[in-house]
Amino acid sequence: MINVYKSLLIIPFTLLAAPVSAQQVQLSPEVKQALSEVSADKIKADITYLADDKLKGRAPGSEGYQMAVDYVIGQLKAVNVKPAGENNTWLQKVRLRKAFIKNAALSISGQTNVTVPPHSFFIYPNPVVDTIKLSAGLVFAGYGISEPALGYDDYAGINVKGKVVIVMRGSPEKFSSSVAAHVMNSTQILKVAAEHGAVGVMIGSVDSTARMGNVSRGVYSVMDNKGDVAISRTYYSKQLSVYGALGYSLFNSLMKQSGKTLQQIPAKLKAGQPSSFTINSSVNISYSSTHQDILSYNVIGKVEGSDSKLKKEYVVHSAHLDHLGVGVPVQGDSIYNGAHDNASGVASVISIAKVYSGIKVKPKRSILFVLMTGEELGDLGSGYFAKYPTVPGKNLVADVNTDMPTIIAPLLSITALGAEHSSLANQVAQAAGYFNLGVEPDPEPAQARFTRSDQYSFVVQGIPALHIKYGSKTADGKNNLNDIVAPWRAKYYHKPQDDINGIFDFEAGKKYAQLNFLIGYLVAQDIARPTWNAGDIFGTK
Repeated sequence: MINVYKSLLIIPFTLLAAPVSAQQVQLSPEVKQALSEVSADKIKADITYLADDKLKGRAPGSEGYQMAVDYVIGQLKAVNVKPAGENNTWLQKVRLRKAFIKNAALSISGQTNVTVPPHSFFIYPNPVVDTIKLSAGLVFAGYGISEPALGYDDYAGINVKGKVVIVMRGSPEKFSSSVAAHVMNSTQILKVAAEHGAVGVMIGSVDSTARMGNVSRGVYSVMDNKGDVAISRTYYSKQLSVYGALGYSLFNSLMKQSGKTLQQIPAKLKAGQPSSFTINSSVNISYSSTHQDILSYNVIGKVEGSDSKLKKEYVVHSAHLDHLGVGVPVQGDSIYNGAHDNASGVASVISIAKVYSGIKVKPKRSILFVLMTGEELGDLGSGYFAKYPTVPGKNLVADVNTDMPTIIAPLLSITALGAEHSSLANQVAQAAGYFNLGVEPDPEPAQARFTRSDQYSFVVQGIPALHIKYGSKTADGKNNLNDIVAPWRAKYYHKPQDDINGIFDFEAGKKYAQLNFLIGYLVAQDIARPTWNAGDIFGTK
């Protein structure tokens, strides 16, 4: 699971739905038998291999990642899954471009002329243009959100054409956690700015203690076979030639020039009161970019459905196969094995594929198993597959994603990230009821988990998607699993310590795989195609 900005809205926890009676789901003896054969030992074995030191953290384009690709293909072949990649292979090429920046310079012209020191700003490199020089006026555009249908528009009444917009991270308090995560996503911020004619976006820091980000190690995008940018989290178009950030002191001084303060503005924006205005200064930016191309792969297999018409439609079970590779040593270990993140998710998908091998009469719709690269680089492999699938895009009906299910304790309740936006909530409730699991809202909205993993790539392409995470319920009745997860995450998440020697509950992994299978199976069996809820923000995009 990729990292996240911390400034997200927090909402109180309330119970969303009680378990639905198991009698509402009737499975054939054959399906029940196949489901019962999901093995905790097999899940452990898959995680053990994928998180072994010899795979060296499965960084995209590395020998270790190729070993993971070969392993997954072998596991899918063994359970009679057929290839569904490019040209009837198991693979989809994902052309990653790692861009680096050099000679970045920024100055402000206005009431005073200031050359900004390097530690007060940063600029993301450009994956297609070698050298950028830009001089433009400045406009403060609040959060950079334009959602008139939701009663909020930072761009109303201001002209940003040909300007660089400065925005703050955040969203109005009235937005739900998943909507907030969506409108704050960098891709969405860039898209909205470009649609309003801006030529650059700078994120202003409101934290006086924060340090500027470091992009010296490179920033990734996916290129298409023509050499154009296909997917990126830091680049939108040639029109929008600058994306970066301003430190607190510089941001605050620009606000003061306009008679504002960083103490006044955030409260208004949180209350849903746009406070955009033109800044009486211009910015001058120049920088150069270089790049390195890396070839990686998504792995794609399928089980064909049994209905003559509906088998042309697909339910996707996805998980990311990559992790962070070899990096900065922590306690003497530099291999970021990614056992939980996300060997456990891949193991779950492999187990789901095995369930289908035990069912002679397949579900009405076909099933795709998609193991993706580049999630840790910004959901890049999933972004590419969702935008350029190896089957007709209009026939992708749903994605059930698996990313770091956190199998460290018995699975007694769940959170279905994203399901509340579509009819997929029905299948979640039915499947959870079958396993006597409670369904709860996101207990950690501040983590923005809805937009931090691969299901979001499907959502932005208009495909209903969800991601099952643990709920709060514990066996001792304290129902404080999140309090247990927090110190675990601090020790293991994105660290070399996330290996097979960490904390695992493989029986929870077994139940998790069974649950995800049943959600996908119910969607594949339902004659009605999944739909967005009426008026939902994602359904109207």
